[in-house]
Amino acid sequence: MSKPLLLPALGQFLATTAARNMTKATYAAVAAGIVAMVLLTVDSAHEAAPRLIGGALWACLAFFVVEWAVRVHHAARTRAMAAYILSGAGLLDTACIVAVPLALLLGIEPRSAWLLAVLWVVKVIPGVPGLQQLRRVLVVEARPLLSVLALFLLVLFLSAVAIYVLERDEQPATFGNIPSALWWAVVTLTTTGYGDVVPVTPLGRMVAAMVMISGLGVFGLWTGILATGFAAETRRDNFLKTWESVSRVPFFATLGPSAIADVTHMLRTIDLPPRTLVIRKGQPGDCMYFIASGEVEVDLPGKKVLLGEGAFFGEMALLGSNPRSANIATTTLSKLLVLDLVDFRLLMARHPDLVSAIDAEAQRRALENQ
Repeated sequence: MSKPLLLPALGQFLATTAARNMTKATYAAVAAGIVAMVLLTVDSAHEAAPRLIGGALWACLAFFVVEWAVRVHHAARTRAMAAYILSGAGLLDTACIVAVPLALLLGIEPRSAWLLAVLWVVKVIPGVPGLQQLRRVLVVEARPLLSVLALFLLVLFLSAVAIYVLERDEQPATFGNIPSALWWAVVTLTTTGYGDVVPVTPLGRMVAAMVMISGLGVFGLWTGILATGFAAETRRDNFLKTWESVSRVPFFATLGPSAIADVTHMLRTIDLPPRTLVIRKGQPGDCMYFIASGEVEVDLPGKKVLLGEGAFFGEMALLGSNPRSANIATTTLSKLLVLDLVDFRLLMARHPDLVSAIDAEAQRRALENQ
């Protein structure tokens, strides 16, 4: 490949990276760089292989420089270079490649300067789906979380003032001012209890007990809010993904939103590894399957058919009581949505328009099998 074509090719390869989707190479570079930075702080490792550790750090830094250049080039081609440079992602990428060299130019000792490589860890954050979900939960549950935070700060300050009043005469060195009492309140309210500061008066110990119990309640509220928010967000994501899969299935294309919503609620999800037999020929059928992701292979007489994402199979079990007519197995890691026959009949009772859809599908399948 010629040099003029190299950068555009790299730009296309890292297009998703430019959109802040981490690549495997970036993950590997971050992991290698952090390991090398940690080993740099270990005297025995640094003395044993200083060049190897230093070379690994410089190689990771060079990779991030190339990555930054490719992203800038990609942004320039899409006329969005200024937007990228001034964005949070652009500023982070720039800091990751500038921090260590700038520290070295300022005369900072190399082993201390390379500690700034810890910034590379932040590059992993956009690629972690769970953190994106956490951000959505924090936004949605901001008001109750802030309310509990206000309660936490209120209890914190009141307990600090109370313990200051009760213990200042007995322990002036420890509780001689409110800031010192605040340290005790923090470690007690969080139930950490380092033991370096302990009330000795009876009333002080009663306050400490109440503060510890309040701490359990406050953190229990935070945990409950976050757990409820995560559960709701997970249900929402799963419902949307399942809805999208169901709405793409031709079998349900003519149904209204209410029927598709009922189907989505009744589906259950199974994750299967490659080469797993899903349906065995000759067995009675009691459910049908939708392919949310992955691929399955249908072993028909004289040929094999591959079905991918959005396809469905096993629907003849819903159209009659015939046994399975073919073996069907996964070819890759697959996520399947399962609709049981009992649930499908319940849907027919709720939505009579399903009957016409079933009849049409039965006639079409009969024509195909002739």
